[in-house]
Amino acid sequence: MTKTEISPKNNKQVNLLEDPVAITLKRMTIPMIYGMVLLMTFNLVDTFFVSLLGTQPLAAISFTFPVTFTVLSLTIGLGIGTSAVIAKFLGKKDTRSAKNAATAAMYLAAIIVACLSFVGYLITDPLFTLLGAQPSLLPLIHQYMDIWYIGSVCLIGPMIGNAVLRASGDTKTPSIIMGSAGLINAILDPIFIFGFGPVPAMGIQGAAIATLISWLFGLGFVLYILTKKHDLIHTSMLPLKELLSSCRDILKIGLPAAGANMLTPIAAAIMTAIVATYGESAVAAFGVGSRLESIACLIVLALSMTLPPFISQNFGAGQLHRVEEAYKVAIKFILVWQILIYILLAFGAHWIASIFAKEAEVADLIKLFIWILPLGYGLQGIIILTNSSFNALHKPMIALGLSVVRLFVCYLPLAYLGSLIYGLAGLFAGALLGNILMAMISYRLFTKQFTQVEPDSKEQVV
Repeated sequence: MTKTEISPKNNKQVNLLEDPVAITLKRMTIPMIYGMVLLMTFNLVDTFFVSLLGTQPLAAISFTFPVTFTVLSLTIGLGIGTSAVIAKFLGKKDTRSAKNAATAAMYLAAIIVACLSFVGYLITDPLFTLLGAQPSLLPLIHQYMDIWYIGSVCLIGPMIGNAVLRASGDTKTPSIIMGSAGLINAILDPIFIFGFGPVPAMGIQGAAIATLISWLFGLGFVLYILTKKHDLIHTSMLPLKELLSSCRDILKIGLPAAGANMLTPIAAAIMTAIVATYGESAVAAFGVGSRLESIACLIVLALSMTLPPFISQNFGAGQLHRVEEAYKVAIKFILVWQILIYILLAFGAHWIASIFAKEAEVADLIKLFIWILPLGYGLQGIIILTNSSFNALHKPMIALGLSVVRLFVCYLPLAYLGSLIYGLAGLFAGALLGNILMAMISYRLFTKQFTQVEPDSKEQVV
């Protein structure tokens, strides 16, 4: 047995083709949650430390979110394509093709991210002016983004490398990598932002430097694991023919997935521009709410990373009944879980707002965000898991279509209409209604492909 084959004797991996569905998803998802809790909590800590610098730095870092998330979404999309291709090969027991795809994905992601970040660096001023940033905020945005762009290539470690590990059934190692990088970022944040000993206070630029160092660590860590521990990527250059073939397989899924993911920050940028018309306090509150959302939807995001490898491997093995069961188990759990999260957020809204806001106006707007938008996080979970499931089934264009409909037919139009009628409260309520409508469409579309066939023939679907 080669190192890249799935072995039930390896306690870091599970047998995605034979173990019980619910138990397998649980064993895969829990380690991811641990790592993401650390990573996202420390990202929230990042926002907290910047908020101590005042409303302007907080507003500046809030403006950077749509841009940084665009690059993150691109790497996530390429990771989705990587995971889907590798997991399907592993489901077919074709380990050499899986290793070729993993190696090609690392090269491909590094080149694409470097090019995108370079373009972003060149157009920083006009881009953020277009997003609604005032000239007074541009120097602060430069302090953060000029460093952030330099380190963005290191994202191939935690995004692409971890996707390779998850495709093989190993979710414990990615959680360790993410958690370790998050811990380093959290420790370095106050040191570089406020200064400590010989390290001078660097303000918002210090937050970017802390992020850069944590990503460098993550890249080195994951490369060591992939090459030395698991032998999941080649240490030498692939022959050009195999490299191009693997890149085509990944891009076939990765580009539509990346496009779908990049629509989210584009929509966030539009939302930020709308919110900016209500002033810097509103932008600061919206930025805090957006980061709280990443914590509140933690389980959804963890499942969106663990469900696709399960689906892709069973798809490759022709076991579509397990695909349907996994999807429905995940959806039921998410709906119940996010209701509980909303109750906790609603009761803790005053306390949360007091932590992140020095000004009463900002605090009131944070509470308004919390009382409205998190109501739809469970439904948003249905949308996210449906899209990731279609990508795992090698149907990325359907997932892309759903993303377009969600953001530009449901979410943004209803949010904008609500803002015209009821201001910021209407904006949030309209966005909530958009998620409700899209969740119904997404669930119906995914389950329809299974109800159209007899149970005995489900293994032949797709």
